[in-house]
Amino acid sequence: MPVTLRPLDPEHFPAWLERSRAEYAQDLVALGHPPEDARRQADESMTHSFPSGASTPDQAVFDVIDEDGENVGYLWIGPDRSDDPGAWWVWDIVIDTARRGRGLGRTAMLLAEEYARERGAHTLGLSVFGFNTGARGLYASLGYKTTSVKMRKRLDRPSDDVRPADEGA
Repeated sequence: MPVTLRPLDPEHFPAWLERSRAEYAQDLVALGHPPEDARRQADESMTHSFPSGASTPDQAVFDVIDEDGENVGYLWIGPDRSDDPGAWWVWDIVIDTARRGRGLGRTAMLLAEEYARERGAHTLGLSVFGFNTGARGLYASLGYKTTSVKMRKRLDRPSDDVRPADEGA
């Protein structure tokens, strides 16, 4: 059996929502956000997407199932929050750490593209944290282009990344 996307069982949605919220907050902390701010931002984001705390018709959450029928991750996709009705977004994709590097994420992304295309999407976007080099490489290999870059520097502690002016710009 090939890799497939299976709609998340509604009974599993609350656990998925909490896991996704916690992982997002953890990523924000890794970027330097204070933990309380990261939790608040993650809570606000999930409440905006799932106001009732349950799945919605326009936000699809799938289990990623491998060729052996095992659940190896999840994918969340839906329309972008922009005014462009043909713009869709991969809000989150996670493949279990032990299963990465086997093409599961690539196949899940291709299936996500097909899912969005079947629903009238003409673009599919996503965000990826700068530190997630594996995912960035995957997305680039699938033809995703960088459209913006956010940068940040900590001012409350010394930085090891400062270079002489002639080396950087």
